[in-house]
Amino acid sequence: MKLGRLSAAAGFAALALALAACSSTSASSAPEKAADPEARVVVANFRAPVSNWALESDDAYVLSIAGCLETLAKYDQGTKTVEPMLATSWKQASDTEWDFELRKNVEFQDGTIMDAKAVAASLNHVLKATAPARAVNPKTIKKVEALDADTVRVTTPGADPLLPYRMASVNAGVLSPAAYTGKGIDPMNHCTGPFAPVSEKAGQSLTLDRNENYWDGEVKLAGGEIRYITEGATRATQVQTGEADISMSIPATSLATLEADDKISVLKADSPRTSTLYLNNSRAPFDNPELRKAATMALDLPAMAASIYEGAAQPATGPFAPSEPWANPDLAVPQVNIEEAKKLVEASGYQQEKPLEIIAITERAEFAGVGAIIQEQFKQIGLQANVLTKSYGAAEPDVLAGKYDMILSQRNRMIDIADPIGFLQSDYTCEGGYNLSQYCNEDYDKLVGQALVEKDETKRHDLYRKAGDILAEDAANVWLVNEQAIDAVGAKVQGYVQDPLTRYVLTKDLAKTS
Repeated sequence: MKLGRLSAAAGFAALALALAACSSTSASSAPEKAADPEARVVVANFRAPVSNWALESDDAYVLSIAGCLETLAKYDQGTKTVEPMLATSWKQASDTEWDFELRKNVEFQDGTIMDAKAVAASLNHVLKATAPARAVNPKTIKKVEALDADTVRVTTPGADPLLPYRMASVNAGVLSPAAYTGKGIDPMNHCTGPFAPVSEKAGQSLTLDRNENYWDGEVKLAGGEIRYITEGATRATQVQTGEADISMSIPATSLATLEADDKISVLKADSPRTSTLYLNNSRAPFDNPELRKAATMALDLPAMAASIYEGAAQPATGPFAPSEPWANPDLAVPQVNIEEAKKLVEASGYQQEKPLEIIAITERAEFAGVGAIIQEQFKQIGLQANVLTKSYGAAEPDVLAGKYDMILSQRNRMIDIADPIGFLQSDYTCEGGYNLSQYCNEDYDKLVGQALVEKDETKRHDLYRKAGDILAEDAANVWLVNEQAIDAVGAKVQGYVQDPLTRYVLTKDLAKTS
């Protein structure tokens, strides 16, 4: 039987994070005014492309936000299911083979027809990447082939009940064959979405025009611009001055100012995103689990949430938010215990020759303040640390290579695929492609391996909980606060629907008054 959607029972539906709220959390202003069909919007985005538009990289998120890149399936916020997008349906031919029936008469923006051969070529390009995507890589997908002009078969190494979720990842996006050049990916007029990229100012912005032949109907805006503004306070300022119509991922430090401005709508939604102090488990001092536990005991998370985050975040209890169905309800917010932490540091025998380094990424304005608090609280247990601010793009190569002490960053657990298996696998398994912590525990890997093939949702959630408990017990990192997704929208914007998974902004229904 063909399936037009994957039931929420397959994974994420039970998540009561209030992602449900985000489906109804939209910004609409001056509904009595008609939208201007020649209007364009400016979006201040927190992410800049840094990998020459490689779809296996986070550059794919920029193309998705821009209304350019589309995928076979789409995770729908309202229904909490994986819905058809460029594919109209899918079915399993076997435990390891999934067949996707393509939507007919879809044109790439360069006028060529989307067919199974083009789709397979896009996906195989990602699979052959030197640095694999977190959700779509040879460990999760063995082969992609065109069965006929309208059918794509995806073969997995083992049973994977959540394969359609992977096909909803932006890393599984589809581009025209002409996009793949000897110099890298050229997205200009090579997507299927409602907006076509037409020009770029390197390192600054991407300009898009309406796709007049969009397969899903009328596109209300004439076009838009995605500005790459990694500094959070600047994004907040630009929406307030009118330089931007939409600013994404507003820092908590700017929240009060924007909420006091009656020309701005501030949208909030609970988000599967946790601000984290990543600890390098592969070198001293944090290769010692007792020192990682000491780091956790030194930090006053409730005070941090109340002060730096101004109440817009909740202190974390572990790697999951308490409201998530796979979280252990018995985990509490770690208690400050300076004396015990000092004993652990002293007993470790660690001899500090120079201050440790805390990298605070500039994309999150509050991290400079968080870093200063950590620096002071670490002093109480005998650890000296300095805070260094860097953009995430500048820091990532060294962090992924394990050449760092600590980094303040944040991670949306559902952004790769809308189920925690992607996060658990990529971020914490020994061979995980995004294992910033350099964490490795064979018992943990075994649990994740079992969860990967488990079809029963209840059993799978239990395995997720056990895996999370191991991470908490090992103090792999210090999970600081569970954040909200916060966007700010100007008064002229209509039809904006907030996406806590930060995939969709420029949609065909987005509009603006003159």
